Amino acid sequence: MGSVLVTIYPWVKALHVMAVIAWMAGLFYLPRLFVYHVERGQQRREPAESFAIMENKLLRVIMRPAMVTAWVAGLMLVLTPGIVVWSMIWPWVKAGGVLAMTGFHLWLERQPAAITAGQGLSGRGYRMANELPTLFMVAIVLAVIVKF
Repeated sequence: MGSVLVTIYPWVKALHVMAVIAWMAGLFYLPRLFVYHVERGQQRREPAESFAIMENKLLRVIMRPAMVTAWVAGLMLVLTPGIVVWSMIWPWVKAGGVLAMTGFHLWLERQPAAITAGQGLSGRGYRMANELPTLFMVAIVLAVIVKF
């Protein structure tokens, strides 16, 4: 299995990068939709149903498949012999960042129901939450590129 992974490594890495880009786009955009949903939907300036449809499609059609693909391709990369040196700090930082990003994604998936029930964050709260994926991304990219 190791030699097969080495042969397909560039393809899996390309798939992983594309999936991460799609996933990150969703992680950046969904909290912004929540801001608009909370602020404009409650003021009846725009129908809350429109925001709910956009949020659902973003989660179901783009974010979930991208997250799963990023995870599967990432695990395939980790299984490639000689790629990850676990005695270094960087793979642990990346793993922690990916787990944090996955937790954030799962939290985002619960927010449409919370908003509908009137238990979501304020617009300001979602704006602040919108910064978390950037912090995770910075840690992950520095860990992978610098390999400290």
